[in-house]
Amino acid sequence: MLRFFQHRTIRNMSSASGIVESTIRNKLLTILESKHVQVINESYMHNVPKGAETHFKVVVVSEKFDGLPLIKRHRLVNELLAEELQNGVHALSIVAKTPKQWEESDKLVENSPNCRGGFGK
Repeated sequence: MLRFFQHRTIRNMSSASGIVESTIRNKLLTILESKHVQVINESYMHNVPKGAETHFKVVVVSEKFDGLPLIKRHRLVNELLAEELQNGVHALSIVAKTPKQWEESDKLVENSPNCRGGFGK
C-alpha cells in the first residue's frame, strides 16, 4: 500500500531550511520559473549525521516542462543541480510536472521508501 503525505506535513517533519535546501529551492524557482516547488530534505531517513543535507526529493511544477518527456524533465533538473550533486547531495528524487498536470493531480507526494542501509543490507 502506498503512503502519501501533504505539503503541510512535510514542513512539520523538517527543521529550518539548510543552505543546500535553500540553494536547490532558489535555483528551481528562478531558473525554471516554477509555479510550485517543494524541496524535501529526506536525509533524516538515512544513516547520516543529524542536520545533514544529502538526500532530497523535489516537486517542481513549471511551464518549461510543457512538451518534454519525463526523462528530459529529470535531466533538466539534474543539470540545474549538477553542482549540488557533485558536492554532497547523494540522492535526488524528482517529481516534475507541468502546471496542467499538477492542477489535474491530487497534489499528494508519495513517501520515499525506507532506507535499506546501503552496502547491500
